[in-house]
Amino acid sequence: MHFDGSPSSRRCVRVSTDVVNHGSPRKPFCKSSVINVCSFSISCWITVLKFARHYCAINATVPVLQRYYGGEDTRPDFRLGRETIQHLMLILKTDRQHGWGPTLETLVFLFWLATGSAYRVVSRVFCMPLPTVHRVVHRMVDEVVGVLPHFVRFPRTQEELQVVGDGFGRLAHHRAFDKAAGAVDGCYIQIKCPGGPDGHDYNNRKLFPSVVLQAVCDHQCRFMDIFVGYPGSVHDARILKNSPIYTRGTYPPPGYFLLADGGYPCLQEPLALITPYKRPVRGMAEQRFNYHHSRGRSIIERAFGMMKTRFRCIFLEALEVHPVFVPKVVTACVILHNICVGVVDELEEAVEEEEDQPPLERDGGESRSGAAWRAVLTNEVSALHEAPLDHDYFSQVNNNYKCGS
Repeated sequence: MHFDGSPSSRRCVRVSTDVVNHGSPRKPFCKSSVINVCSFSISCWITVLKFARHYCAINATVPVLQRYYGGEDTRPDFRLGRETIQHLMLILKTDRQHGWGPTLETLVFLFWLATGSAYRVVSRVFCMPLPTVHRVVHRMVDEVVGVLPHFVRFPRTQEELQVVGDGFGRLAHHRAFDKAAGAVDGCYIQIKCPGGPDGHDYNNRKLFPSVVLQAVCDHQCRFMDIFVGYPGSVHDARILKNSPIYTRGTYPPPGYFLLADGGYPCLQEPLALITPYKRPVRGMAEQRFNYHHSRGRSIIERAFGMMKTRFRCIFLEALEVHPVFVPKVVTACVILHNICVGVVDELEEAVEEEEDQPPLERDGGESRSGAAWRAVLTNEVSALHEAPLDHDYFSQVNNNYKCGS
């Protein structure tokens, strides 16, 4: 900004050139930018207001903002529906006295997340300074991660737990799985190959650098627990043993179990983990159990598929951020996924079934610790608990006998 050199203008400290969309000068970013209002000349104020109107006009022509404020579908640009975006801003409750305002900062963050674009690209799209884009994205990620305990949690009451169990019973098409309290699995998050001598540790069995997201979901594809950040070369079972859900052993509660694929051990302690029988199975009973187990467990693959579809540029391409920042970005995606599930903001997901990892070498005692419970479930699956009324011949014979007597 140019000043005329008068004493009043010389006493004025640098004015922030960031102006909100409504056309008024914003509060400066730092203390060094404080404006001495008393010493401002009329000509200076006129210059500021002209700049504000000019900047507002520039922002008004940004296509992505035109589509948002024009009432168009927001999913192509932000991967979230309009109502979901507004709901997110209510959840965050960001009433800032500085910055670009909660609406614009939320849109910048969601656009970056939805497109996987570099900060420089987002800067050009929103006509925003590059350092500001970087600062906005990191601040918004921290704010979203801050609400993690409210949206990624285990059932807190027996009623909530029973709802989850009943849901898995319906998914598996058998009452034996009414005590399933979740499904656990891991998925790879592709990243840029870190430098240094330990960079090769991030290469997974598919030979691309990644970190692993371990997640537990309920019957509605809602994530209840996540553990993210281990290098891709680490086996799923080893990650499980180092995760809080294993070390604390507080979930699932007694009498309930989690469903997992064959890459995990079949356990009863410190947490109950039921896996399918290894192939080739022995007999129809094991085959029948594996069928119902697969129907229930596949919900975790669908949950991953939904999240990957929504944020495909994050999960299907190499994440262009520092590896230290990756866990926060993934956590933010998980939270947004759960919010979308809660408000029924659906996208057509592409379920990506990954091959089970080969089991880790382990001692026989550990691998057999959950075998007894699995055998009980197998017997329940094979048993005929209820005969359909039209095939309950014994009951019909008794009723006919009573009627005839």
